[in-house]
Amino acid sequence: MNDTKFVPVMITPFNLKAKVDLDVVSNLVDFYLAAGVKGFFANCLSSEMYSITEDERLELTQHIVRYVNGRVPVVATGSFGLTVNDKAEFAKKIYDTGIDAVILITGHYANVEDADEVLLKNFERMFKLTGNIPLGMYECPAPYKRIIGPDVFKTLLSANRLVYHKDTSIDLEKVKAKIDIVKETKSNLEFFDAHSPNAMYSLQMGAKGMSSISGNFYPEILVWMVNNANDPSKLEEVKWLQSEISRVDPLIHIAYPMSAKYFLRKRGLPVRTISRATALELTPDQKKTLDEIHDSFKVWCDKLKIKPVDIEQLMLPKYPLDAAI
Repeated sequence: MNDTKFVPVMITPFNLKAKVDLDVVSNLVDFYLAAGVKGFFANCLSSEMYSITEDERLELTQHIVRYVNGRVPVVATGSFGLTVNDKAEFAKKIYDTGIDAVILITGHYANVEDADEVLLKNFERMFKLTGNIPLGMYECPAPYKRIIGPDVFKTLLSANRLVYHKDTSIDLEKVKAKIDIVKETKSNLEFFDAHSPNAMYSLQMGAKGMSSISGNFYPEILVWMVNNANDPSKLEEVKWLQSEISRVDPLIHIAYPMSAKYFLRKRGLPVRTISRATALELTPDQKKTLDEIHDSFKVWCDKLKIKPVDIEQLMLPKYPLDAAI
């Protein structure tokens, strides 16, 4: 049985007043589920978590948990606050929304110049302050990307508190070393790679799945990849798709998450191109590039016999889709 997963890092839709639009959040959940995702990462960097308030983080996460209603697991970032004590208090609050695990940003537990001993000490304190709450790690690019090396990874796993890891190291040697540690220690931690160009390789090494921003453009493609990467009969198709995903990956990162909002709106979702993380509008050239990637997405689906989510059938648009994009 194939138990690999694609877990999207959810974007946050805003209304015209730049308030979180919970109705469109529900539309997005329906869309992701129809695409075949097996989990959600709420309140993450893609969600513009640094640009929303503490109350909004909690409200957004709680809404997602209630709307998902146990169909798939939900995790969310919970390491906010100045001190480790503050982070533990917020972790308890966000866990109380009903999520399955609280994700800790590695860069929140040591400054950029600090040695790994500082990080390990602060994680140990966090473990003690959070009781039996299931925890995970996220090598988030902000406030800075703190990559967890294999030795530190093994030490952290030995506490038996971590159930989730989102890796952003990009380096396949480091990815393999950490996946091997999960296997050797028989840990119940689920290892997810955030880097789409790694997808085929990480999955074939034994990653639990992928959790990349590309799922905010074409989740059906990533679901197909996690479902087929280890199928010997699909090897040529997997290699071809991997080359296509890798080709467009740098392009979808430009002006993200605005690029994802534009793409989803182009697909028919009532997502406005409004962001708190960036005030910049997409340029005509950026829109043209995304339009070309949308054409590529249709080619991928045709070649691999993937049925894109029929958004018209899935939901009634809550806003006129001919409004300014």
